[in-house]
Amino acid sequence: MDFIIDKIEKDYPYNLLLLADETVEAINKYLYDSDVYIVKNAGETIGVFCLFSIDNQTVEIKNVAVSEKHQGKGVGRLIMKNIEKIAKKDYYQTIVVGTAECGIKQLRFYKKNGYSEYAVKENFFVENYAEPIYENGIRLKDMVMLKKGKHPIKSPF
Repeated sequence: MDFIIDKIEKDYPYNLLLLADETVEAINKYLYDSDVYIVKNAGETIGVFCLFSIDNQTVEIKNVAVSEKHQGKGVGRLIMKNIEKIAKKDYYQTIVVGTAECGIKQLRFYKKNGYSEYAVKENFFVENYAEPIYENGIRLKDMVMLKKGKHPIKSPF
């Protein structure tokens, strides 16, 4: 497959963004302050990711999603490699990402891509979403934060 990754500034693929975040309102809280990239294959948008600059050394992955029919085919791994290239080009030393504490598949994915846990945002999903969210039959409560890189992260939690 030939993939094309483009930075976009409009016409955001909410159908894909909603695979990784629960509500449009939550997405809109970071979308317009993030660099948004889409992944295309044969003219079809099959993936998206959003990068948010925390400081001049740290960038956060706010959203990363692959269309359901393209999951398990290496697209996520390709996205993570490209995030690292973008971070390096922009002189970031560390990449961070957060996911639900019960998101077994996501935690495994990030760890397979070299990320390690460094903090927990307690009650994140309870305090930031109006309606309860469930994953794997468990109500989401805490967010696990993971990082990759050399810059030390001071946990404010």
